[in-house]
Amino acid sequence: MKKITSIVFLLLFSSCTSVGQFGAGVDITFDPRTIGMQIDDTIMQKNLSARLALSNKKYFLSIKSEVKDGNIFLSGKVDQPQEKIQITKMAWETKGVRSVKNAIDIKGQRNFKASAKDILITSQLRTALILNKKTKARNYSLETINKNIYIFGIAMDQDEKKEVINEANKIYDVEKVLPSIYLATELSRNKL
Repeated sequence: MKKITSIVFLLLFSSCTSVGQFGAGVDITFDPRTIGMQIDDTIMQKNLSARLALSNKKYFLSIKSEVKDGNIFLSGKVDQPQEKIQITKMAWETKGVRSVKNAIDIKGQRNFKASAKDILITSQLRTALILNKKTKARNYSLETINKNIYIFGIAMDQDEKKEVINEANKIYDVEKVLPSIYLATELSRNKL
């Protein structure tokens, strides 16, 4: 009885607010995944982060992982190419993984000017997505490495997906746009 009361309270509370948050700061109102999918993804992400930290403590701060519908996106910096391969392997070994996208950079391959340019490109795209009323900027993770933009997220429909890619292509000095954008209709639980 206590469990049912807690669930009802949670549902009522989240429906009364204009924006509810769950897990790692995911806005329920903008996220097309079900709460169950969000929980599964959060568990996968925490599991991978813990395994990375156990294998090498420096990965706790240097590697960022994000999971959407079992699709893992990795970013951050490592010292050696072998570390990048090892981290990718660990991501693939995570229970429930559907795909792994690796945007991990190897230290020493870029200078300060290149890093600053990448940060500027990411900021410009983030701003463009926020200002574009056809996109939900919160549904995307952005990473720029060597003028290549990596976009990871969930679009509500094909038009939004195209809009996000178009915004990325408009940014000056971008060499490649590498999207990993899933449609809400492509999510695994929607395919039942």
